[in-house]
Amino acid sequence: MSGRWVFAVTLIGLGIIGLITGHFTPTWSGVPAGLPGRAALAYLCALVALGCGAGLVWQRSAAVASRVLLTYFVLWFLVFRVPLVFEAAASSGTWWACGATAVMAAAAWVLYAGLNTGFASGDTGVRIARVLYGLGVIPFGVAHFTFLERTVSLVPAWLPWHLAWAYLTGCAFIAAGLAVLIGVSARLAATLLAMQVGLFTLLVWVPILLGSPSASDWNEFIESWALTAAAWVVAESYRSMPWLAVGKR
Repeated sequence: MSGRWVFAVTLIGLGIIGLITGHFTPTWSGVPAGLPGRAALAYLCALVALGCGAGLVWQRSAAVASRVLLTYFVLWFLVFRVPLVFEAAASSGTWWACGATAVMAAAAWVLYAGLNTGFASGDTGVRIARVLYGLGVIPFGVAHFTFLERTVSLVPAWLPWHLAWAYLTGCAFIAAGLAVLIGVSARLAATLLAMQVGLFTLLVWVPILLGSPSASDWNEFIESWALTAAAWVVAESYRSMPWLAVGKR
């Protein structure tokens, strides 16, 4: 399962970056500046990412690693994402952050469901993970419209019709997320989503990094890479399903 390997290597990379910098990588954003033990939590996140990534590489430890990773993402969502909804529900940035964590948790859940037995595993677990994934990517599309100027500015200069591309990709995120949710051509939608996020990483962020990137640009690249790996895992969960199947998640 290539998606699992890509996801594992990505987590290992996130862990190494976190340990070297001592800061939260974009995957673990949203921690209040005044939180007691904030620095220690940053290192804990790095160790969890590194340990779970390494654990997913080895078959004997993969089940435990997926269980720990899923638990950590769920806790992160409850502790650092749900409060944002109550504090700034009207902000699309809030929903983007929730969506990013939901996508990462969905990938962890797909792996957990395939490697473990018991509660929310097996086919039931995979279906739950796909619903979570579908809900998670919809805010990405909405953000294309609420941050339209920023989205247009990121379209590669060599492409024509920048505004049209911003609208098209935003609509694609929303449509594909809904397709995954309701089970209409879900395999095709999930595959196209993985390709779209991957192309963003390659065509938008890699060229920026080859120029004079800011710290924010590096964070955007790292997050885009992580979301690409997560999307790959979810897309692979549909590999036994027909491309245009209707009514199946």
